[in-house]
This record gives sequence, structure tokens and C-alpha cells, in this order.
Amino acid sequence: MEANTKKNLIPRLKKVDSDFGSSLRYARFTDRNPDAKAYWHYHPEVELVYIEKGFGNRYVGNHISKFEDGDLILMGPNIPHFGYEFGLQGVNEEIVVQFQNNLLKSSTHLMPEFESIAKLITKAKSGISFKGETKMFVGQELRKMEYQNPFDRLIQFLRILEFLAKSEEYEVLNADGLTLIIQNQNDDRINKVYQYVKDHYDTVISLDEISGLALMTTPAFCRYFKKYTKKTFTQFVNEFRVRQAIRLIAHGNKSISEISIEVGFNNFSHFSKQFKKVTGKSPSNYKKSMYQIIQ
Repeated sequence: MEANTKKNLIPRLKKVDSDFGSSLRYARFTDRNPDAKAYWHYHPEVELVYIEKGFGNRYVGNHISKFEDGDLILMGPNIPHFGYEFGLQGVNEEIVVQFQNNLLKSSTHLMPEFESIAKLITKAKSGISFKGETKMFVGQELRKMEYQNPFDRLIQFLRILEFLAKSEEYEVLNADGLTLIIQNQNDDRINKVYQYVKDHYDTVISLDEISGLALMTTPAFCRYFKKYTKKTFTQFVNEFRVRQAIRLIAHGNKSISEISIEVGFNNFSHFSKQFKKVTGKSPSNYKKSMYQIIQ
């Protein structure tokens, strides 16, 4: 695979800074959003996006669908996605609120009142799209936050999250198959392993090879990796390869069989099985449904 093409398929970490004196980042755009990066990216912050005006295609994890005025979506941490600007058609008005995942997770032990919100954030690891009156009401409440001071803005946002936690008007996008392992700066071993997979996913990666890189025996590495990621190393590599296959399918200029080889699957049947395990569809059906959406 060409180096520049391979690089474009890797989701990039986007740095998100909270507003000064606040635990949130709030932004309202009435024109093109310069922060809605037109590249495949992720961040450890949870993100709530409300599209006041605009329509087009949204790309969240392995989920591709249309959006329109009033679209409201909650994305959990580390879900690869394009900013709405990427699939936008026509005008754009949107509100984006981002906050750290541990903001509420750590507070639940001290304040059980946050439990329902914590469960909502856990559910958001798959991506949640809200419907009906829920998105209309939340849109109005999000607008009120624009001119509030940091304290009132936080209280307002907590009320919004509590409202969303109780809503039954939603669809789970099932994008969690493409969430990423957070690179822990204090763990050089897992960082080396993750970087190696990013650089060599299109080649054969043996357990002995990766265990040696981590300076561990193979059984010890398998236990370590499963404890850290909640996945086996083989499962992680297969999901990583499927993620790259999805991006290649979106580019639309290669056959499914070519893509399977390019992302490191030498057996097409195995590729199809792993692809369906992650996306719920065969590669060919996924490609058909994707083009039906974006046409």
C-alpha cells in the first residue's frame, strides 16, 4: 500500500481544550465550522453535536447515514469520525459540546445522582442519535448555554444529559466496533504495540513477533493485552484491519477482494467473516448500503 494512502486511512488524534475556567468546551457556529476537521479523527472527549441547519452524510465509526436539520448525536470517547463539515451540503449552523469522559465517571462514586448520566455515556460508546421532541427540546436548551457563565453552563449541560438519559427517542448507531485504544503516555509498551499495528497491519503480525517487541513471553503478553484492552491481540488486529477496509470501500475505486488483501487479510472468506462481525454486514452488502445512502 502506498505510504500516503495508508496514512490517510489512520484516524488522527485531535486535541480538544476546554474553555477557560470550564470543564466543557462549548462552540456554536453559524457558518462553516473550522473545527469540523475534514479528516478521519478521534479524541478521548465525549461529544454532543446539534445541527441547527444543514444536511448531508455523517460518518461515525463504521456507521454512515444521512443527517438533516435538527440532527442530535452523542458520541462516546475515541470513536473515529469525520466532522459534519465533511458530509455537509448547503448552509451550516451547529452547536458542539465536548467534555472529558472521566468528568462524570469519577463523580458517580461520590454523587449517585449522576448514575443515569454515567450509563448514558457508556451507551454513547456506540454513538446515539436522538429523535423527535427530544432533539428539538435539547436544541433549545443548548442555545441557552451560549451566553452563560461557566458554572451555569455546566449545570445547564448536566440537566441536558439527565434529560437525554431518560429519553426513549433514540437510535444506537453501533459504531463501537471502531473505537480506539487510548495510548497511555505512561505505558511505553502498549504504545509501541499500537504503533506497530498502525504501521504493519497490512502484513502478517505474529504473536511471537509482537510479544518480543513488548519484551514479554507470548503467554504473558496475551494476558497483559487482554487485561489492558478487553480484547485479544488477534481480535484487535482484525478490527483494525476492518476499519481500514471501510475507509477504502468509501473511496470506491477498488474491488472488495483487492481491499481485503491490501489491509492484510490473505483469505477472503476470513476477511468477510471478520468484516461482518464488526459491521453486521458482509463487505459487498456494506458497500451497497453505503452507496444507497450517499447517492
